Amino acid sequence: MISITRRFRAAVIAVAILIPHSGFAQIAPRARVTKLKVTVLSTMLVGDSGANGVGEWGFAALLEVDGRRILIDTGARPETVLRNVEEMRVDLSTVTEVVLTHNHADHTGGLLALRRAFLAKSPAALSRVHVPAGIFTSRLAGGREAGGLLPIKAAFEQLGGTFIEHEAPFELVPGVWLLGPVPRVHPERNWSTTGQLQLPAGPVEDNVPEDTAIAVNTRNGLVVISGCGHAGIINTLEYAQKAIADVPIEAAIGGFHLFAASDEVLGWTGGRLKALGVRNLLGAHCTGIEAVFRLRELIGLARRTAVVAAVGSSFTLGSGIVSPPLAR
Repeated sequence: MISITRRFRAAVIAVAILIPHSGFAQIAPRARVTKLKVTVLSTMLVGDSGANGVGEWGFAALLEVDGRRILIDTGARPETVLRNVEEMRVDLSTVTEVVLTHNHADHTGGLLALRRAFLAKSPAALSRVHVPAGIFTSRLAGGREAGGLLPIKAAFEQLGGTFIEHEAPFELVPGVWLLGPVPRVHPERNWSTTGQLQLPAGPVEDNVPEDTAIAVNTRNGLVVISGCGHAGIINTLEYAQKAIADVPIEAAIGGFHLFAASDEVLGWTGGRLKALGVRNLLGAHCTGIEAVFRLRELIGLARRTAVVAAVGSSFTLGSGIVSPPLAR
């Protein structure tokens, strides 16, 4: 099947107009989700001896909203998410839409294996992959291709899959938005410094410029799901409020790349999160265990509302975070 890689240059015109100094002005009220559940399918921690699944350095989550389902990232190793969903009895064969937040192998490594596993059961399973603009730029580390997608792109397309590239905020289903590349307003440096992007003018530092997130406009506020947060958790949350809806942050979920952050950086981040009024924090993957504990204190959250994510951890709109004992 011929691949379809499309850039939604006009999406921002359809959903918002850009006004200098004031961000996105709403044209019409946004759709709001009434039911939402996010379940972590890949992260480092397994929460107790009886828990299902295995941990890895990677991230994947299943988003369920008003009867629709979207897979966000696919973990690192080809078999991890497959094994975890089998043990958790989660059927991905009915999921068509996939979002990849950025081009790192710990978020893209399971894509081919998942497509192959569910293709026979449903030809549409995991076939439409939404990605931020620039995700296919070559990135080198140690002289080798460090991006997870370029080596597998052709094989995925041969399996009937398509990539859809977005330059601007785009509504995947009513109330669920892919943000597109997140602008770097604040100087959050949440990425490693060893990689290089291979641009036509020559190599430059790889600051993961395509990094994106999902923002869900719910009846209680925004729920934002990030893969690694290389653009910065504050940049991401503030952009979601500006581009989608100026409402409270009901939950920040996923990886926010703060595991190596200094006390100064955590202090600034926690202060900003408190000012944003973040109500729930489920920190997975590269957020860092110590970082979650520090942010809990700085924001003023409780153990039930600021939790280290484990495989199987979930956030449900209206009832909050459920996580294995060790993660709490």
